[in-house]
Amino acid sequence: MLTIVKIKTKQTMTNKISILAVFLISISASVFAQKEDPTLFSVEDTPVRVSEFKYIYDKTNGDDADYSKASLEEYLDLYEKFKLKVQKARDMKLDTIPSLQQELAGYRQQLADSYLLDREVLDKLVAEAYERTKQDADISHIMIAVAPNATTSVEKTALERLQGIKEQLEKGEKTFETLAREYSDDGSSKGNGGRVGYITAVLPNGFYALEKAAYDVPVGQVSDIVRSGFGYHLVKVNDRRAARGEMEVAHILVRKDKNGANTDQAKAKAMKIYDQLQGDVNFEELAKQVSEDKLTSNKGGYLGLFGVNKYEDSFEDAAFALASDGAISKPVETKAGFHIIKRMSKRGIQPFKEVKGRLEQKIRQDNRFELAKQSMVERIKKENNFTQTTAVLKDFKDTLNNDFLTFKWRVDTEKPKDVLFNLGTDYRATLGEFMDFAQKAARQRINEGRSGKTPQEVADNLYDAFVVEQTLRYEEQQLEEKYPDFKSLMREYEEGILLFEATKMLVWDKASQDTTGLKAFFKTVDGKYKWDDRAVVTTYNVASQGVPKIAQIRSFVKDHSVEESLKQFNTGDAQMLFADQKTIEKGRDKKVDALDWEAGTLSDNEGNKQTRSLTFMKIEKIIPPTSKTLQEARGYVVADYQDHLEKEWVKSLRKEYDLKVNKRVFNRMVQKK
Repeated sequence: MLTIVKIKTKQTMTNKISILAVFLISISASVFAQKEDPTLFSVEDTPVRVSEFKYIYDKTNGDDADYSKASLEEYLDLYEKFKLKVQKARDMKLDTIPSLQQELAGYRQQLADSYLLDREVLDKLVAEAYERTKQDADISHIMIAVAPNATTSVEKTALERLQGIKEQLEKGEKTFETLAREYSDDGSSKGNGGRVGYITAVLPNGFYALEKAAYDVPVGQVSDIVRSGFGYHLVKVNDRRAARGEMEVAHILVRKDKNGANTDQAKAKAMKIYDQLQGDVNFEELAKQVSEDKLTSNKGGYLGLFGVNKYEDSFEDAAFALASDGAISKPVETKAGFHIIKRMSKRGIQPFKEVKGRLEQKIRQDNRFELAKQSMVERIKKENNFTQTTAVLKDFKDTLNNDFLTFKWRVDTEKPKDVLFNLGTDYRATLGEFMDFAQKAARQRINEGRSGKTPQEVADNLYDAFVVEQTLRYEEQQLEEKYPDFKSLMREYEEGILLFEATKMLVWDKASQDTTGLKAFFKTVDGKYKWDDRAVVTTYNVASQGVPKIAQIRSFVKDHSVEESLKQFNTGDAQMLFADQKTIEKGRDKKVDALDWEAGTLSDNEGNKQTRSLTFMKIEKIIPPTSKTLQEARGYVVADYQDHLEKEWVKSLRKEYDLKVNKRVFNRMVQKK
């Protein structure tokens, strides 16, 4: 059940966030047209629509959202109270308090910083990657290698070389496989006509374009030229199939000679081992004895978990053909020899919600995220008529010298207001703003200068980054207009803040500060707060010099008071007995609870090796249950007084404001079992 958090002590920002978390309801107003999204109830003509109510109901109940009449009525009552309190907060003009407006602006900035990129970039890339993991793609490629730090001329030469190969392919002069054998720089695949084999998403960082070709190009066709971290590629898609997932296996290997001279003998030996495994022989124990894979034999042949394209096709096909855990294959031949494979477990494609977090983390660290971000920026610029004044930037760059590449460079107090570029109808970025940006990027200026770039080249790079930053800032200003769910989220943040402040003023602060009211409330519940049985317990500590007299001490203590006991055994400077007395309620201390609750009961001795002392407890007397004073029960009384004040507040709000519920709309939501 969704419950409103009640703060019993001093309010903190953490408390405030807890309150907000209950009421963050991000709904899309565009899900239903107004006709299809009727008003469930209204407070002073402010409507609360069905979609909003259903969202919070579903979100809170999860799988238990049964839409029964009782359940819906409970939530309707809760949400009515929430909206009544928000209405009161607005009438108190809390939404005009500058500090609260600043707080809301801070929340908005935090949300906007990630919302746009998550919505426009990350969510789409994660969904794309997950869909691709459902298939394995069999590809071939022709690669012309290019070093990561290659010069522009080297890049151009490599690209032109692959363009020439592509022209030969398009003219039908040679097959893809022939061209791969002749020209590809990938030594591991060129001998196979460029065939890489089956791959599965997500490919390593730097290979997004190749992955895109593998999954987007129709089967049997060849891609345009794509760039990876290794160079330029032409990608041919040979096949796609349902993803195999991952298989956990162990194996027993019988090796064959490199020249194949002993192939028949190795196969026969493997078949003999396979026949042994048809009995009660333990696979792992036999692997330790006979497997010729020294890396895995001592682990019972355990190879671990692997996916597609890690091992030879014959090994992979045989492993994934095993239908159940524990199944064992017949001997399978690879270049290394003959393998008998045991399936340990299989991991298929996991549900999206289970892998989403891992995919998000991986994609954020992949260059595809930056590429998609750049693509989004270009779209925003195009949609909003991005125009720039190149002369302003050129004039600025002409003034730069090598000081620009050091910490010495500073922006003048009088910042230029010349416009560098425009977005939309009224968004302008000035030269002064860019200079501020460049000054803050001192580390980048210095590092790029050290790499040999001129001040003008560094300024160009900084300008590109500045354009991206400003473009995103512009788009963030349009979030409420473009994304109804963001607008709803901000509304809920605002209402949460208002609720917190109003409740703090009218309930929490009053409960803790209204001494007269608290005393009056305590009288109405007199007798509610009681002590359970309590024991007055003295803990005696016997120093090392008193340990030999422990029996004498215990005998005396049992029948005498604390004062008498200390006087008896502590004479002059010889302090051997110490005491600490407390009143302990039943159920608060396990050691005390374990004793017989009778006056005079002594616990066993407990030794301390470091100090060589002994400790024991004595129950002095038992106090029967009694009522607590206001001071003794203050924390509980304040909490109950808060509940009382809140109930009275809600009663007054229902009288103060006009709240109307559309019963017909409510009844349409009820689902009968």
